[in-house]
Amino acid sequence: MRFPVEDIRSNLTLLKVLLLVVIMCLCTAKVSAAVTKIDGLRVRPSPERTRIVFDLGQPVDHKVFALSNPHRLVIDIESAELKVDIGRLQLDGTQIRAIRTSKRNKNQDVRVVLDLLGEVHPRSFVLKPIMQYGDRLVIDLYDKDRPKTPVVQKSEKSLTQMRDVIVAIDAGHGGDDPGAIGPGKLYEKDVVFGIATNLRRMFEKESGFRAVLVREGDYFIALRQRTEIARKSQADVFLSIHADAFKTPKVSGASVYAISQKGATSETARWLAEKENRSDLIGGVGSVSLDDKDDLLAGVLLDLSMTASLSFSLEMGNEVLTRLGRVNKLHKKNVEQAAFAVLKSPDIPSLLIETGYISNPGEARKLGTRSHQKKLAKAIFNGVRSSMQSNPPAGSYLAWVKQGNNQPAVTHVIERGDTLSEIASRYRVSFKRLKEINGLRSDTIRVGQKLKIPPG
Repeated sequence: MRFPVEDIRSNLTLLKVLLLVVIMCLCTAKVSAAVTKIDGLRVRPSPERTRIVFDLGQPVDHKVFALSNPHRLVIDIESAELKVDIGRLQLDGTQIRAIRTSKRNKNQDVRVVLDLLGEVHPRSFVLKPIMQYGDRLVIDLYDKDRPKTPVVQKSEKSLTQMRDVIVAIDAGHGGDDPGAIGPGKLYEKDVVFGIATNLRRMFEKESGFRAVLVREGDYFIALRQRTEIARKSQADVFLSIHADAFKTPKVSGASVYAISQKGATSETARWLAEKENRSDLIGGVGSVSLDDKDDLLAGVLLDLSMTASLSFSLEMGNEVLTRLGRVNKLHKKNVEQAAFAVLKSPDIPSLLIETGYISNPGEARKLGTRSHQKKLAKAIFNGVRSSMQSNPPAGSYLAWVKQGNNQPAVTHVIERGDTLSEIASRYRVSFKRLKEINGLRSDTIRVGQKLKIPPG
């Protein structure tokens, strides 16, 4: 059967048109599929930086550059679509005055402009999916005049012969790293911060102790930096508080862990250490930055001997575990050991305390209550206090008491209008002795300062 040439040409033309339409549709679909949705945007301040986090549907290419007069930071994200109401973002306490957005390159790219309060040093990196998080773009803004680590009140350790024992209390996780998540969106970071603040209040009321909170709010701190903060505060003890999850909701009970230079003492300890050590990946440490890459080297600097502090850590851990067993079921009856990155501070006895498993529904209900958080804090406090009183650091007030001065000094908190001479007169002690016992080199005192008043 033969077809007219005109019909063949007509059919070929139609096929070409159809093929062109198909190709155009495929190209359009490909372009559409390549557009990344930005379905989350968070701004979080912390003592060392302001962090901006974009939640992404897939990885993106981006550029960041700064402008001056006035100070601005421009973030260009390729092939992206912003699905966030920026008007609802809270900017209080950040270096950002306002945020603006616009479309670029035929509406295929997104430009985010940060109007800044001053000059900043920006660092940016993309984080891969991990646990409950997808791809993320992180922008960290460091104030030009702000130190990159939180300012910690200087210790009296080098100034006085009767110094306080300093306890660094680390509430695990924080900021974009909520830690484990229990029923009803109970976040580990909130539970442990409640326990940590209770613990600090207890130590502050106890003669011979001073407490330092490593994390004072809801923001992320890298694992190595937590031990750095403790060291800069000249801490005698480092306590990392957690309330983690396990593979099954049946697991429950409190546990205490010390560092291990070898293998973990149990499969649970190994699994838990690996899980906690992923916090830096969740919060974003190092990666690609706009200036230096110092954070990438932090993990190789702490391979040091820890024999002395480990021995004391195990002793103190047993004291804490005994007290925890009086207010909570124990998951393990002995102090476990594993390679927790946050405990790798060779000069500071350190413990990681799992106050319970937030993945267990019954235990989660208790962990979410203020009363149980306070009980757990009291148990930890009693264990650490007992251990430090039995083995006090040289030169501390606790050592002075143990040497036979069994009449503990009264603590006086300086109020407005107080003077050293009036305080000495009030408590009937020698002015010179008052200065000596508190390691004071001058007559200057400040409101809120605590003075130890020795027996008259």
